[in-house]
Amino acid sequence: MKRIRIGNGCGFWGDSPDAPIRLAERGGLDYLTLEYLAELTMSILALLRQRDPDAGYATDFLDVLNRLVPTLNRQPNLKIVTNAGGMNPLACARAAKTIVPGARIGIVSGDDLMPGLDGLLAAGHALNHLDTGEPLSAVRQRVVSANAYLGSAPIAAALGMGANIVVTGRVADACLTVGPCLHEFGWAADDWNRLSAGTTAGHLIECGAQATGGLWMNADDSTGLETVGYPIADIAEDGTFAISKPSGTGGRVNLETIAEQLLYEVADPARYFTPDVVADFTAPTFAQIGADTVECRGAKGRAATDTYKVSVAFRDGYAASGMLVLAGPNAARKARRSGEILLDRLRQSGFTFEHSNIEALGAGDCVPGVLGTFDPPEVVLRVAVRDPNRANVERFAKEFAPLVTSGYAGTTGYTTGRPAVREVFAYWPALIAKSAVTPMVELI
Repeated sequence: MKRIRIGNGCGFWGDSPDAPIRLAERGGLDYLTLEYLAELTMSILALLRQRDPDAGYATDFLDVLNRLVPTLNRQPNLKIVTNAGGMNPLACARAAKTIVPGARIGIVSGDDLMPGLDGLLAAGHALNHLDTGEPLSAVRQRVVSANAYLGSAPIAAALGMGANIVVTGRVADACLTVGPCLHEFGWAADDWNRLSAGTTAGHLIECGAQATGGLWMNADDSTGLETVGYPIADIAEDGTFAISKPSGTGGRVNLETIAEQLLYEVADPARYFTPDVVADFTAPTFAQIGADTVECRGAKGRAATDTYKVSVAFRDGYAASGMLVLAGPNAARKARRSGEILLDRLRQSGFTFEHSNIEALGAGDCVPGVLGTFDPPEVVLRVAVRDPNRANVERFAKEFAPLVTSGYAGTTGYTTGRPAVREVFAYWPALIAKSAVTPMVELI
């Protein structure tokens, strides 16, 4: 039975720059996937593209690709699939072409709804908020990005055109894995069980080392996270697959690490919605079949919906946060009181905030109500504010350092300067009819 090996060397923009290189060199892969995008990332990339029409993609991909050139020369059949294109997949592909001139680079676009957003709203696609039901028109003037999560078919189409590197905009994360399966195995668009299997495999590897021991509840020094290997999905044509990592690497692949990642960012495990299929994560069985190898069988899925999920980001004011250390007796109480003093001084000067938060990190405030409260000998005071008025937030940033000389004894840790004021982008989830979106595929 035909099998392919797909390894994911990047779980987000900012992941280890060495991981893709080591995985490609040691993984025996047919495909290397690189997953860079999150909801916030798209809004950042949208602003970068506004300033420079040739920007708007994950530039780390180019650094990785440059380092992969020797491996690609040794492994000419290795293909790369990545969503590094972000808000500008064409520019990303053109830049990649300068690094590997002989590459056939497929581009998947059509996810960016901003150019036609007003037309879509006028045509009755309200893009109502999935939680509140409010129409997008309520914040339309503040919207900076709107992207539909495309499916796997355009990736498969690019591979079918002969691409050995595929650069996409926003696609559902698991589609980076499902796309190669469609191309290699010829799975039908309504083969829900196999599509669910590919989606399950893609979901398990999409976050990189989270499937191989990263964030594992029982990790310890023996886990070897300093040399953690990134995940590989060895997928058969019938949809059975095994998750492993390169031999000789650190980390762990076992039933616990797989189960933890399977339920990561999942609402209803029996109904995991993607553009390709509604996957049932409660159906398959998992078995440890070897050292750091877990096999999955029996995936089940149901028909895909007729909508795409849409991720919208809109401007929602300004924020800043600052931190100081308080040490000595009653450190937690003094830290919380210091935060109150800071905000009270600002009120006296006429500055209030729509949202504010005071935390004594180290005393149980990171996960309030979960671990209990403590009174350690030192804590980190963190105060954060958010407000529509930038001037208010800028004034907050100037009030932090005075606590060092006009607050409690034992206040320190002020050497990093004033807190930075940053623009806030809020998240607006919505749905849109698939008939209103046209995925596009081209080859350069």
